[in-house]
Amino acid sequence: MRKIVFGVVITLIILFTFKYCSDRKEDRITLQEHSALIEKQIQNVGKLVVTEGHFSEVFSYQNSKAVFGDLIEVEKKALVVVNAEVSIAYDLSQIEYTIDEASKTLQITAIPEAEIKVAPDFEYYDIQADFLNPFEAKDYNEIKAIVKKSLMKKIEASDLKTNAKNRLISELSKFYILTNSLGWTLEYNQTPIDEVDRFFELKL
Repeated sequence: MRKIVFGVVITLIILFTFKYCSDRKEDRITLQEHSALIEKQIQNVGKLVVTEGHFSEVFSYQNSKAVFGDLIEVEKKALVVVNAEVSIAYDLSQIEYTIDEASKTLQITAIPEAEIKVAPDFEYYDIQADFLNPFEAKDYNEIKAIVKKSLMKKIEASDLKTNAKNRLISELSKFYILTNSLGWTLEYNQTPIDEVDRFFELKL
């Protein structure tokens, strides 16, 4: 009788041990699958052009130069019309992150800076120049530098960057939805994201 009881006890111990190890193995496989899914979703995100804008400017360029020992001053000038297409993008494939399987946490540690691209189209009108002070390559380069500086000021003063941030948050919210559906936690710079609106409170 004792042998039978002893055999039953041993059998139950073996069965429970096997089930425990099997459950642990399944949990581990599930964690690895979730980790792989999260990594794949992040890697699949490419360059995100979040907003585009159009700017127009009219510039009056003038340049004068003294010749013959400051006896004569010769001037050159031009009217420049600029139409520029502006785009703001984020290369989200460059997101830096870590995955902690033990705590089921996706930690986003860095988001790439916005890439601002300006594509200006120049049209020159009423170009006036003297033989002693002709238009040269450096004049056109100077005009381009002035235009770019002015356009960047306009971009900063516009709502383009705000719109871009809102679009970025909209994309990042997909990571929150994914991790939340898997029972994981999303963090940005050690700050837990427990709802989508938390992104708007962060300094991205």
